[in-house]
Amino acid sequence: MNIFNRRNADREKWGERLPPGQTATDGWPILHYGSIPLIETKDWKLELAGTVEEPVSISWEEFIALPQVTVTNDIHCVTAWSKFDNTWTGVPVREVLKLVQLKPETKHVMIHSYGGYTTNLPLEDLDRDGNLFATHHGGEPLTKEHGWPVRLVVPHLYFWKSAKWVRGLNFLPQQQPGFWEMYGYHIRGDPFKEERYS
Repeated sequence: MNIFNRRNADREKWGERLPPGQTATDGWPILHYGSIPLIETKDWKLELAGTVEEPVSISWEEFIALPQVTVTNDIHCVTAWSKFDNTWTGVPVREVLKLVQLKPETKHVMIHSYGGYTTNLPLEDLDRDGNLFATHHGGEPLTKEHGWPVRLVVPHLYFWKSAKWVRGLNFLPQQQPGFWEMYGYHIRGDPFKEERYS
């Protein structure tokens, strides 16, 4: 089956859940730039800084003591695959945001990962119901290849925005491009608008 017939078949099956230009996969491709960082939970910290009244640093023990949820959603990669009905467990983004008092000028966030990766988000795209810092997928701990110990999950945007190996959030008054955005990827990345590249 050629790619166009496959996409038509996927569209018939998934309807409006499938963004334009995407094909469905049952697998979970492993894509990232650079090597996989080696992180032990005893050394892991989540740093919250930037336009906040007081910076905050939380340990793994403090992080996993926060309220946790299990959610199910679809994910869409800019490389044209979509994976449906993913079940994640982790800490809601809004629980983490409660740990800091944001200054009024805060409008954007830069997500920092172990290994040096960054990606940007408008605050309104980060601060949404259903977004979480995931530790599990499909009832199992994330593998290192998929972001263990913590990856961000922002399912309404292309999946490069769901940074693996999260280590910090830097709150900002203005938009700044992250790693892939500096290389021509779209500054926001809405899959239903095909915001793949600038």
